[in-house]
Formats: sequence, C-alpha cells, structure tokens
Amino acid sequence: MPVLPSLKDSTFNTDLHDRHLIYDYAAQDSEGNPEKWRYEMWFYNEDRIVYAIHGGPMAGRKNFQSATYQCIRPGELWQCNWLEETGTICSLVYDIRNKKITTLLGFSRGHWDQNEEAKGDKRNPKDFERWRGLAKVGKSQADRVLLSEQADILEDFRGKGDLEEIEMSWPTL
Repeated sequence: MPVLPSLKDSTFNTDLHDRHLIYDYAAQDSEGNPEKWRYEMWFYNEDRIVYAIHGGPMAGRKNFQSATYQCIRPGELWQCNWLEETGTICSLVYDIRNKKITTLLGFSRGHWDQNEEAKGDKRNPKDFERWRGLAKVGKSQADRVLLSEQADILEDFRGKGDLEEIEMSWPTL
C-alpha cells in the first residue's frame, strides 16, 4: 500500500475540489514552429482527475484517473500525480496565484511513438485496451520520453464544463 499524503486539515476543498482549468502550453511542433497545446483538467475530488487534450501530439485524448494530491503551500501551490494505462507517469504543479501549470510527464515509449493509438476515450473499451498495450512497447519501463512544460491558465471555474462525469466505481490504476 503506497503512502499517500493526508488531505485532512488541508485546504483541498477550498483550493482544488471540483476546480476546472483550461490551459495552454506554449510548445513547438516537430519543425520548431510555435504552437499551442490546449489541455483541460478537472480536479474531480480528492481521489480522481478528469481531463481532455485538445492540442499537440496527444490531441483527442479523454481520460480520468486516480490521483494523489499534495499541498505544497495552502492557497498557492498544489501537486497532483497519476499513472496512466499507457504507462505514462504524470506530475502536475498548480500555481494558483500565478495562474500557471508546470508538468513533468514520463511518456511510455508506446504512448509517445504511437500517439495516434493513444487517442480516444477511456470510456470506450477498445481505446482502453489499446492504451494498455502501449505500456508494453519499448525495451523496458525505463524506456521513456521525459517532457517538462509550463502552461498558462486561460479559464478557471468550478464544475465539469464540457467534460463528462465519471463514476467512482470505474476502474483506474
């Protein structure tokens, strides 16, 4: 059983619960030209995140996942971490005051090299099963592509917005 940071007596409900962010990474395409990668994140509750990717190489992906949250500074900084079916490790820091998202993503080789296969909706069993197969691509679990990026938050509100509700009974990693 992993050790999880306790949210008891934290500012999670005030700072994150049911918070919905839409943000853009200022990235570059394969030829070095500037482009925006739009992401949408909903901090559903103290155990789950729901997200959609609208721009960049992973555009077209919709997912929900179990997540752990850690308060760095109440009312200012939070960290959210999760592991995906593709084998991708995600770590996101939300800077509330400066309206920034900072991430480190450890993409599995399959997810990165076969990003078209990584698209879809986790609620679709065929997409879900295909994603699990992507985690097996590569020489080992150490065969990853690390991506560190920073994004500007464009919208910040409470509720699901255009994202779909989830059931807590649905499987996650």
